[in-house]
Amino acid sequence: MEVTGKIKLINETQTFGTFQKREFVLTTDDQYPQMIQLELRQDKVDLIDSYKVGDDIKVSINIRGKEWINPEGVAKYFNSIVGWRIEKVEAQDLPSVEQLQPAVSNNAEPDDLPF
Repeated sequence: MEVTGKIKLINETQTFGTFQKREFVLTTDDQYPQMIQLELRQDKVDLIDSYKVGDDIKVSINIRGKEWINPEGVAKYFNSIVGWRIEKVEAQDLPSVEQLQPAVSNNAEPDDLPF
């Protein structure tokens, strides 16, 4: 799976014993933009180093979930979105106004519009 968006925030790497993770936030470019927190783990924490806030990127992700039983015996569930590859997204090469050609009609009927 992949998610694309603009980098809103990049946090520092956190270390817990031998486990490392680094969280960052992407803002999607949808009609209703979403701010999605993702994380990089272990040897992938440095993948975000060559990017900065404001960059448009595409992140290949895995969704992870786990169960935790609280002291009262009630199960709680947690999800993580874990990135494993990051690619810069370049602006699409849209044609310039000069490159656009007017539409040509093959319709033989005369144009009878009043304006």
